[in-house]
Amino acid sequence: MTYSVAVSGASGYAGGEILRLLAGHPDIEIRTVTAHSNAGQPLVDHQPHLRSLAHLTLQDTTPETLAGHDIVFLALPHGQSGQYTDALGGVPLVIDAGADHRLTSEESWDAFYGGDFHEPWTYGVPELIVNGVKQRENLRGATRIAAPGCNASTVSLSLAPGVAAGVIKPSDIVSVLAVGPSGAGKSLKPHLLGSELLGTANPYAVGGTHRHIPEIRQALAAAAGTGLDGIRVSFTPVIVPMSRGILATSSAPIAAGATDAQIRDAWESAYSGETFVQLLPEGRFPRTADVLGANTALMGLAIDRAANRVIVVTAVDNLVKGTAGAAVQSMNLALGLPEDRALTVNGVAP
Repeated sequence: MTYSVAVSGASGYAGGEILRLLAGHPDIEIRTVTAHSNAGQPLVDHQPHLRSLAHLTLQDTTPETLAGHDIVFLALPHGQSGQYTDALGGVPLVIDAGADHRLTSEESWDAFYGGDFHEPWTYGVPELIVNGVKQRENLRGATRIAAPGCNASTVSLSLAPGVAAGVIKPSDIVSVLAVGPSGAGKSLKPHLLGSELLGTANPYAVGGTHRHIPEIRQALAAAAGTGLDGIRVSFTPVIVPMSRGILATSSAPIAAGATDAQIRDAWESAYSGETFVQLLPEGRFPRTADVLGANTALMGLAIDRAANRVIVVTAVDNLVKGTAGAAVQSMNLALGLPEDRALTVNGVAP
């Protein structure tokens, strides 16, 4: 069966990456692409690397344009998806790459986003541990999926095995991330100009203000099988001059009595057999270059007994495993297709 697809926000980074992956999917027909200010222009003018889709023209983003497809992907700025999802009840599968349907707590939404709160959808991180099972079981047959925030899923995947196994304490999590500016979207912002980025590293959203914090807490609480109480996260992203990629260094205190063997086994057991989340051999740590263009999260684990902390370093491509790849992987599960269809573990080098 071939599924017809519409992609909104198709002129942006996330929308473009969704299209790049879907263009190689044998079960998908990309029928419609939409935008706002760029509507009426050829898609290839804004995504010149998508040569196989040069025949498509960007249409206005309206519920009427998006309706009538088997699958709709929404790659819109945060707070804009909800106005369309409410009107797409007849579409069999809708996947939102924005934040509108990620959070279960209205209080957290109000504190970090504001505006109208929309119902939470099935969270699109298949490898995440949720109440003792992998999230992929909840994605099978899902009709509404919330693709993750790239930073949030990276940190959550980094620490969920230790939280679920009880070998680390989630009350003092510290994560510092080096991130590429493509995670901030394609719209022009002075602080994201090349002349402002090259040769420097810039921290932002310091002091507990980043919008992905409640998403991380929510995911780790699900891994622990508890409420949000006792899940404390200090999260500091730093923009660095690479177009895409995340290198997340996350640490948490070691739980009393946990041995080194038990700690490493928690991660090895969680990700053994996983295609897209891989734990490197002891003493090895990933680079962002190793995952460029791939739907892969590579992680290295260290045990610092002097500081009594576990450190996990994880590399992802923020536009692939962090966003579009997670969305397509979740789509495959929802449709009953092979989970890895149109996705690769192979990066691009050099």
